[in-house]
Amino acid sequence: MKTQVPIDPKELDELLKETHFDDLGNASIREVVRLSQNIEKKTGLPFIHMEMGVPGLDVNRIAAEAEAEAFARGYASKYAPIAGIEPLKEEMSKFVKNFINIEIPPEYCFVTVGSAQGSIALFLMANRLFRDRAGILFIDPGFPVQKLQVKVLGYDYETFDVFNYRGDRLKDKLEEIVKEKNISSILYSNPNNPTWISFTEEELKIIGEVANEHNLMIIEDLAYFGMDFRKDYSHPGEPPYQPTVAKYTDNWTMLISASKAFSYAGQRIGMLIVSDKLYHKKFPDLSRYYSSDQFGHALVYNALYSLSAGVAHTPQYGLTALLKAVNEGRYNFREDVKVYGKRAEELKKIFLENGFHIVYDNDLGEELANGFYFTIAYEGMTGGELLKNLLLYGISTIALQTTGSERHEGLRACVSQIQEEQIPVIEERLRIFHKNFGK
Repeated sequence: MKTQVPIDPKELDELLKETHFDDLGNASIREVVRLSQNIEKKTGLPFIHMEMGVPGLDVNRIAAEAEAEAFARGYASKYAPIAGIEPLKEEMSKFVKNFINIEIPPEYCFVTVGSAQGSIALFLMANRLFRDRAGILFIDPGFPVQKLQVKVLGYDYETFDVFNYRGDRLKDKLEEIVKEKNISSILYSNPNNPTWISFTEEELKIIGEVANEHNLMIIEDLAYFGMDFRKDYSHPGEPPYQPTVAKYTDNWTMLISASKAFSYAGQRIGMLIVSDKLYHKKFPDLSRYYSSDQFGHALVYNALYSLSAGVAHTPQYGLTALLKAVNEGRYNFREDVKVYGKRAEELKKIFLENGFHIVYDNDLGEELANGFYFTIAYEGMTGGELLKNLLLYGISTIALQTTGSERHEGLRACVSQIQEEQIPVIEERLRIFHKNFGK
């Protein structure tokens, strides 16, 4: 097995020709995964995978035991309710109250096949609410797959890099785009993937006020729920609570992933929470496509149903058990996932010591939190060039330009798959990289 780096550039070039990559800076997460795996097979060099946000932790036994019990009770042969099983909807409602401090009855809490199904269902709704609006505004950088979903659906979208419009500057930028373009909805993640900034209450209030003024739907992506480790959001019914736009508008929806905070990625299950006011709101233009002009009915029984006949029973029982334990204070999910913050701190230090710099390097003047992702660049290289050069040293990432970032010199690095024993390997490879490329 090869352990020395760099690999022969000719080998990489041959693989790039076979996979038809013109510019690695535009390669998707899954494409980089496939490419790095092919390099591993051809060269025998074990890779450091920092391209994909795969949880590096095992799911808690509470979920595994609940799933096993559901299998034993014969649920695998039955279709689950499209909106989710009642016990899960009840625990979702409690979770939102306990950790976000928002009252929402179970009937407005829905289960999805991962947050990816939730987002594409909301995109199917957003651009059909008004016949004269067809654009989604992404507050970027963001998760590349969501833009891919919009493109596949044939919709328009707008985007801007929020790093240059933090604080009160955000309002003018949002107003400018909303007034000029046919915007139907606004999407953002909080904490932000990939920069790991977190929106302040002031910024969330601005987003809510713009939504109210222009009748826009908000999609709040909480994929990394409670993972701004500068604050502890893990105690049920106690402040501080996960920040949310739901305090400032009734036009909100939330995507809460089970993949990261609960390490439940393989079972493809997520939560979609909808404001009760928005659920009952009627949009006559929805009748062009759906059986009802009521937002909630069209969302659940048309958009979600057309994408899947429901989430499998057993993961629903697994997540129910997890949420019940979290809501009752028997399981603190933060204690498991805070290892990502420790890894990020350690890895940032190694990159910085070897000539790299952090691209998004502060959070409104405050020090960034350490978490699932961070952003890196190396003097004199574009994102695509840096990605390719790091592949020669057995390290795979994705380029920031795929996230909607204006910083095309940078990469997104994910810490989740890195194990403790790989830290010295990364350090040695980056030392050689900097020796060969440093000025």
